[in-house]
Amino acid sequence: MRFWQLAFGFLFVWAVTACALPARAQEGTALADLTLLAHLEGEKTPISSGLLWRLYADPTDGTPARFVTDSHDASPTLKLQPGAYIIHVTYGFSGTTRRIVLGALPVREDVTISAGGLSLSATVSDTPIPSDRVSFSIYVAVGTDPEGRLIVDNIKSNVVVRLPVGVYRIVSRYGDTNAIASSDIKVEPGKLIDVTLRHRAATVTLKLVNKLGGDAYAGTTFSVLTPGGDTIRDLVGAFPSLILAEGEYILIARNGGRVFTEEFKVRSGFDQDIEILDR
Repeated sequence: MRFWQLAFGFLFVWAVTACALPARAQEGTALADLTLLAHLEGEKTPISSGLLWRLYADPTDGTPARFVTDSHDASPTLKLQPGAYIIHVTYGFSGTTRRIVLGALPVREDVTISAGGLSLSATVSDTPIPSDRVSFSIYVAVGTDPEGRLIVDNIKSNVVVRLPVGVYRIVSRYGDTNAIASSDIKVEPGKLIDVTLRHRAATVTLKLVNKLGGDAYAGTTFSVLTPGGDTIRDLVGAFPSLILAEGEYILIARNGGRVFTEEFKVRSGFDQDIEILDR
């Protein structure tokens, strides 16, 4: 009985020791330092903020790359096991990927990003439009369509957008109807471009009154149409307001089962009240 007890104890100790050996060997493996930094194409100074680094282990057996770590530091230093890795860094909507192989010695990897930046704003009659009344979208062409693919939308004024080098269609929307301006802009490496889009539009306030300058009727339904009869916007209220592009329009007002019609013009930069007389 004692023999079997001694044999079992020996086998148990051997099994535990054998299982522990690979872990100890792995713990004892020397780690290499990988220092990462990036600069814009044509610039020598490293980028100091706005970077996101992601690191993936790159197996040699054909299996997918495995995520290892990430960092928002401008120049992180990572301690890693020797082996092959894939580095991916993004800077705004720009980015690049590089494969490296680490040995036992420290490595400093300097990555070049081909990108530039845009700062967007808009005016109407040379007056800056408040940021809460305008938004921007950026598109890249697909075939012959300059707005083939949306890159980013709902951008506010004076926000720097970092983009890969290339040509983009910038679309500005003033208000939420038809006041739209657009421009094609070329993003160049390492350059920040200030882009101002100029709108030709104005704010109009709609009223149904019994006399010019009189009180507006509550509960009125308004429809704004193009001269061709296409509806641009429907609104309800005593004196609703909207922003319209410069041009000619037809206004239809409905109240108490009665219908009233008025033609009007919008001139860029001239805000006005559009009154329909109850007659």
